[in-house]
Order: sequence, then C-alpha cells, then structure tokens
Amino acid sequence: MNSTPSEGTRAAGGAGVGLTVSTLIPMESALLVPLSLLLGAILGGGAVAIVIAAARRGQRAAQVATSTVPDGVGQVIDALESAALVLDASNTVIKTSPGAHALGLVWHRALVHARLIEVVDRVRRSGEAVTEDLELTRGPLGDAQLRLSVRVAPLGTRFMLLIADDRTEAHRLEAVRRDFVANISHELKTPIGAVGLLAEALEHASDDPEQVRKFADRLQIESARLAAMTQEIIELSRLQASNALADPAEVDVESVVSAAIDKNRVAAEAAGIQLVAGGAKKVKVLGDEAMLVTAVHNLIANAIQYSTKPSRVGIGVIRTDDIVEIAVTDQGVGIPDDELDRVFERFFRVDQARSRATGGTGLGLSIVKHIVQNHGGDVRVWSQAGHGSTFTIRLPRPVEQSTEPAPKKKKVRA
Repeated sequence: MNSTPSEGTRAAGGAGVGLTVSTLIPMESALLVPLSLLLGAILGGGAVAIVIAAARRGQRAAQVATSTVPDGVGQVIDALESAALVLDASNTVIKTSPGAHALGLVWHRALVHARLIEVVDRVRRSGEAVTEDLELTRGPLGDAQLRLSVRVAPLGTRFMLLIADDRTEAHRLEAVRRDFVANISHELKTPIGAVGLLAEALEHASDDPEQVRKFADRLQIESARLAAMTQEIIELSRLQASNALADPAEVDVESVVSAAIDKNRVAAEAAGIQLVAGGAKKVKVLGDEAMLVTAVHNLIANAIQYSTKPSRVGIGVIRTDDIVEIAVTDQGVGIPDDELDRVFERFFRVDQARSRATGGTGLGLSIVKHIVQNHGGDVRVWSQAGHGSTFTIRLPRPVEQSTEPAPKKKKVRA
C-alpha cells in the first residue's frame, strides 16, 4: 500500500518533469522566430542601404559623364570669335566661349534669354538644326539691344550647341545707309525745287529788270548750295573708301591751319568774326594734307556760321609726346547737352533756320569725323549753350626715325 503512493508520487513527479521540458521547447522556438525576423530586417536594411548608396554613386558618375564636353569640342569653342556654348540635357551651360559672356548670353551657367531657351528646346524635340535672327538685350540687366544670328544644333545625343553671331553693327550701318539715302533725297529736293521755281519766276519777270536781278541772285545762291552739297556727298563717299589714305606723307600742321584760315577769311570778315591762330610750331603728322585742310576748314566754317557778331574764333595747336591736337573755339550759340552726341551725324543741324540761311548742308562735321578717323585719330566736342563750343582734332604723331649713323664695325687683324 505504501509503495503504491510513493510510486504514484514518483510517477507524478516524473510526469511533472516531462511536462516542463516539453513545454520549454515550443517556447524557445517562439522566441527564435522574432529574433530571426529582427536579424533579417537588420541585415536586409543594410543590404538595401548598400544598394541605394551604389545607385547614388552611379547617378553621380552619370552626372559627371554627362557634364563632359565631347572630345575636341571644347578646343573648337575656345578658338571661335563668335559667341558659342554647349548645354546639357537640363539646359545647364557646361562650356562657353569668351564671346558668349561678352554678349551677356550666360548668367550663372544658364541662358539669360527665354527666346534662346525656346529655340534650344524646339531643336531638342525635333532633332534638326535651326538658324534664327533674334533681337535681344545685352545681359540680364542691360537695355542695349543686340541683333544676333543664332544657330542651334544637336551635339550628340545629350548636348546642344548654340552659336551666335553679332550683327548689331551691320544692322546699324544698314539703317544709317537707308537714312542717308532718305536724307539726300530730302535735302536735294529743296535746292532743286528752288531752282525750278526761280527759273519760272525769271520767265514771268522778264520785263522787270530789277526782279530779274533779284531772282538771278537767288538762283545763284541755290545753285551754289546744290553744287556744294553734291561735292560734299562725293567727298564723304570717297572718305569711306578703304584706300582713302593710299599714300600718306608727313604734313606740316601749321601749313594746314594757315590754308584753312585763308579759305575762311572772306566769310569771317563778312560776318564780323576775327580769326586768331596760335600754339605749337613745326609740328608734323602723317596723312593727306588736302584732307586735313578740309577738316580744319570745315571746323572753322562751322564756328563762323554759329558765332555771333562781333566775336572771334581761335585755332590752336597743342603737341604732346604722342598726340597732336588742333582745337577750334568759338564764342557762339553753343550746343545743347542732349544734341552733343548727334553733331557728327550726316545732315544734322543744331539750328535749322541758321544753317539754311547760311547755305549749310549738314555734312561738314560728318566729313571732319571721317577724315580724322582715316588718319587714326578722333574728334571731340565741348560746348555750353550760350557760351560757345570747342572742337578738337586729335592725331597721332609719327614715329621719329633715328638719324644717328650706325656704328662702324671694328676691323679684326688676322
């Protein structure tokens, strides 16, 4: 009887131990599952991070590759005088010539003008090169207008090439030419019409000697004005020729001034103007004496025309180390500030009524400008309304050649 309970107890105890072990095994398995998942997540996240980092490195490498200009293109762009640039797929400027910055087409590696971006995008979509004439401003802040001939073409599969030629000066010269022709037509119409009317008046006044003399005098004035204008137009055309100074020689400036004064002396005396010359002596320049006499003569004639009576006109010569200046100063009506930049334009007159009354053509100062430019110099003007003006011709001095004899070579005894 005693053995039964003890055996039952051992059996029960054995049974208890068996239950504990069997219970621990599924508990351990339950703990290992989330641990395994956590470890897998950590390892998987690291793998994903490695993959992402590798992808980013690939993108950076691709960006570096796409920012590289094809071989030889960079050297060609550096050698171009025109404005040239290369853009990548995002329209970022990756290569430019100096001309592109000079024209203000690029700002912070981007195209300044929306019109250019529009043309580039159109070429990128079509794949065909385009040439257009555009009118743009110079730079993002400037208001100066540029006339450009723009050529945009694909450069490989990723890049775009843009080349711009500046045609601003050509368009300006064409506009000047059109204005010149229009001005000539207008200016010649006046004296030609006057000659026709005076001839008709002479016919009707043939029985009145006094009227005949009056109309004949007026006819001479208009014909002289017409002849002067024609001669100045011919002179201006000749000065614009490329070989205007085909055979330059040393010219004495004092002789030029003296000849110009002599050509204006009668007109000065008639207008009550005194001509006074002074300044440096024995000064020479390289050029054409007849042209220089014409230039100084025109300045003196202009000074007489716009001077009040009585007054005087001064002609002075100044010599520096490298420059010779011929200044003509009057005490006349002067030039308003807003017209100073226009005085050298063809047919421009400060005082239309005064100029027409004195027979002025409006070409004298333009001829002066072209003569001086052909001699490698410039002409400047200073003026104050009501107090007079000073026109100054500046010419380079010729390089003096050494007159010292070359040193003799010493004989070497054998």
